[in-house]
Amino acid sequence: MSSYISDIISQHRFQLLATAVASGATAAALLLAYQRLEREERISALKSSIPSRSNSSNLNNFGASTATPEDKEDARNQALARRAQAGDFDDELILEQLARNRVFLTPEGLEKLRNSFVVIVGCGGVGSHCTALLARSGVSRLRLIDFDQVTLSSLNRHAVATLADVGLPKVQCLQRRLIAIAPWVKFDLRQEMFDGPVAPRLLEPWKEDGRKPDFILDAIDNIETKVTLLQYCHNNKLPVISSMGAACKSDATRICVGDIGTSTDDGLSRATRRKLKLLGITSGIPVVYSTEQSAEGKAELMPLSEEEFKKGSVGDLGVMPNFRVRILPVLGTMPAIFGLTAATHIILSITGYPTDYRPPKNSEKVYEGISSYLQATETRLARGFIPDIVGFKIPVSLGEVAFLTDEIYHGRSVITGISTRLVLTRWRKPGQSNISIIGEGKNQQKCSTVKLSEIVCMTKEEAARHEKEVIQGGRPLEDVYDKEVISKVEARLAEAAKYEASR
Repeated sequence: MSSYISDIISQHRFQLLATAVASGATAAALLLAYQRLEREERISALKSSIPSRSNSSNLNNFGASTATPEDKEDARNQALARRAQAGDFDDELILEQLARNRVFLTPEGLEKLRNSFVVIVGCGGVGSHCTALLARSGVSRLRLIDFDQVTLSSLNRHAVATLADVGLPKVQCLQRRLIAIAPWVKFDLRQEMFDGPVAPRLLEPWKEDGRKPDFILDAIDNIETKVTLLQYCHNNKLPVISSMGAACKSDATRICVGDIGTSTDDGLSRATRRKLKLLGITSGIPVVYSTEQSAEGKAELMPLSEEEFKKGSVGDLGVMPNFRVRILPVLGTMPAIFGLTAATHIILSITGYPTDYRPPKNSEKVYEGISSYLQATETRLARGFIPDIVGFKIPVSLGEVAFLTDEIYHGRSVITGISTRLVLTRWRKPGQSNISIIGEGKNQQKCSTVKLSEIVCMTKEEAARHEKEVIQGGRPLEDVYDKEVISKVEARLAEAAKYEASR
């Protein structure tokens, strides 16, 4: 047997095979060694690329890190910002960056915006988006007030925060990111909580030139602090817009701007309004709010569980005394829309651009009531020709009632601008019968001849007077209304006629 094995080994083919196996093993070992070395080098490079946080243990009074990671891009942006704010930045480049706004707002309007000073109180989801758009749009001086820091849960709704910003003050995060977009913007960072005693200092004029705030955004989600801020602004005649609750909201079409006195469908707004009334403030503060109603399957603010109460005083669970202790259900897109809406209001107000906010669209029941009133007035007019008329109809659909009320008359009386108890009625007394009859017997149809271009929007009281004096009484319109009202009505009727021609 041993001689047989010796013969095989001595054969030339076996020697070649053995050599090939040995070479393959050697090559494999070298390849694995190279791959291991390459992997170690990549790991080493990755570890060395992580910024040093040797001083990250420096925390401020609110528990936020005061250190910014060493970053070459940040350093470059900071250096550019220092130069730009010192005037070493070509103004033509700024105007080129703001060219679209300049065309929209006019050069004069943009100049007002560039000279403005805006204060943002609360730099979370709403405040951060508002700040970002103000900086992008041309506002050159921004004071940011917020005691809080960026957390992981902030990233679903914050405008500019990244993972690298977690632990940093929100005011510092905004300044850090926005100078990379608009280096000429000057920031005044105030990392502290707004309260009554510090209001005069936090809302003081800009130190360099003594300019008072052109506008203030209230993006606070604590009711007591919010009321304090709004009361101070109201008493000191400082322009302010307040953001109401974005939590539990999901319908972007229901967000609108209106007076604090009209925001009846928003929980935070309702609570704020009641507290302001006790202070003698019932109107005069614009707010961004939602008319969305809670419904089955939608997110709701649930009460704290019994387990949390067993842990001790609920107030001890908050980050600050008297502040909320629950995680609010917030869809990240909604605070952004609230913030952008507030930014739009601020920009338009500062530049003097016309605003014509329409009240929230009415419900179907309201439109049905308006339609019923129009039918009743047309029926009364028809009875002047056929006293016992029955089955009388009007050629105006519910959708057209909504269109006339909301789109043509903007949810307001064309006579006085009042937005409550609205109805539609005929503007002129018809020269002849308002009845159109088609068919005979059982197939007979009786219908009003009123056209969309003959209908106006008034309050119920105004319409009753109008019907008595103009439609039934026959008085000329010129004897009842002044030229300005008649001119306005004619313009709206002409607008309705354009729609009517294509329907």
